[in-house]
Amino acid sequence: MSNEQRNVNVVVDYGNSAAKVGIFNGHALVERKVFAHDEELKLFLQNYSAAHFIISSVNRDAAAVAAWAQHIGQKFILSPALPLPIRNGYATPATLGVDRIAGVCGAWQMHPNTPSLVIDAGTCITYDFLDREGVYRGGGISPGLKMRFQAVHTFTAKLPLIQPVADPPLVGDSTETCIQSGVVNGVVAELEGIIGQYRAKFEGLRVILCGGDSLFFENQLKGSIFAVPELVLSGLNSILIYNVSG
Repeated sequence: MSNEQRNVNVVVDYGNSAAKVGIFNGHALVERKVFAHDEELKLFLQNYSAAHFIISSVNRDAAAVAAWAQHIGQKFILSPALPLPIRNGYATPATLGVDRIAGVCGAWQMHPNTPSLVIDAGTCITYDFLDREGVYRGGGISPGLKMRFQAVHTFTAKLPLIQPVADPPLVGDSTETCIQSGVVNGVVAELEGIIGQYRAKFEGLRVILCGGDSLFFENQLKGSIFAVPELVLSGLNSILIYNVSG
């Protein structure tokens, strides 16, 4: 292995729709790739050399994917048993989504000793709270943007499937704009309401927005919101470094 590869980490976040891969040199993200199909990811991993590897998967066999990384030294799979740089205070850690724990680890890496609310706006919207002592306390889960549009269409007889638009009118004047108003403005109101409740309860709170729809909502939310689309990848890398160093 070359000197350039000794500090290289390969991080895989296999979500509901695609696999995101981050290539890190230490804590710095130097390259990001997205693979929609298993065969593309397999070919990439089979031909890539690096020092360390970690995978977080919500719907794939993580061990099988890790086996594709044939030219990587140490390999880790994120699970409830893997040591973390934070303390997990969740009542049912075995049921906790690994992407959620990676997100709060990313928040701790960015803002240590600071209470943080991580909002991952993806297939679902997840709210995850980490206190200033580095203890993960839990949060909430609600339907994501696309899921809400799909639900309006699926569970009614005649309402069409509509695409989201930024800043829809409050008062829709057609079926299309009424659905856009109800769904998009409804999500924004939910986000602002939840954020407000957390800020009222936890002084000095940092709010970090990530996930596929993070940039869609970033400009529509009031107050100091930090959009970090690759927070989960950074969190996975911090977990990897923690285990390699330990």
